[in-house]
Amino acid sequence: MATFVRVAERGSFTRAADDLGISRAQASQQVAALEKRLGVRLFDRTTRKVALSNDGAEYLERSRRILAELAQADEAISRTRERPQGRLRVDVPVAFGQHLLIPALPAFMHRYPGITLEVRFNDRVVDLLEEKVDVALRFGPVRDGRLIARRLGVTRWVTCAAPAYLAGHGNPREPADLATHRCIGYLAADSGRLREWRFRKDRGPVKQRVNCVLAFDNAEAVLTSGLAGAGVFQTSQLHAAKSLNTGALQQVLADYALEGAVASIVYPASARQSVAVRVFADFMGRLLLDYAGRGAAIETQRKRGVA
Repeated sequence: MATFVRVAERGSFTRAADDLGISRAQASQQVAALEKRLGVRLFDRTTRKVALSNDGAEYLERSRRILAELAQADEAISRTRERPQGRLRVDVPVAFGQHLLIPALPAFMHRYPGITLEVRFNDRVVDLLEEKVDVALRFGPVRDGRLIARRLGVTRWVTCAAPAYLAGHGNPREPADLATHRCIGYLAADSGRLREWRFRKDRGPVKQRVNCVLAFDNAEAVLTSGLAGAGVFQTSQLHAAKSLNTGALQQVLADYALEGAVASIVYPASARQSVAVRVFADFMGRLLLDYAGRGAAIETQRKRGVA
């Protein structure tokens, strides 16, 4: 049954066999034996594709529930030690990994010494099942039905520059003023094109093209060049929060700031009962929410003239 579920999720006997550490022939034999016992065809097979039959789709949902209950039974026994163990492959955006995750990891590793982490910093959206990722942080919609997404909150786009740059070039008062400023752009990882800047106006969100004298395909490089005074740039509030809070950056066009992408912790449905995945997902969620909460509190104090 576990082999059947993995083949259904991966859409391939070969990829499922690799995940399970068995041969393709073994995976095929196990599913064939299951079909024989049930007396139904679970997959429609062609030379290029493996797709669930109608019976297979119904059996998949029931199988997932049964396997989840088995995992819960195993977990109930192992919880007597309450020591999550195993290797986790983690995928997070570069800025989150460098600014928030790395400083917090020693405390996590101390609390859960049985967990081994492989962490990848990545600004592109990866296929968690294809690349064997156990848990990830995503910004934006999650449309893959094979994944569980735990929504954390909504980010905000902020437009920023270093105080030294603004002292020499002035503050833009509205988005149209950016035409006379040096701007730093971000090249989208999926298309390589300049991402349009986003603003909020009376009629709702609008996108605006700006004249970029610099452009990078890495959000950290955009931030670093902005801190160096190269120009005005737009990024996630989470990414710029530390520099805004210390005064190294100054927000401009605050009245036009637009809500950004939804932040979510994402992991494969097959891993929902993993204790290690659960504790690491909880850890990342608290890390992000606590940081966002501190930034909001500091911003509120500044508006009131306290900080």
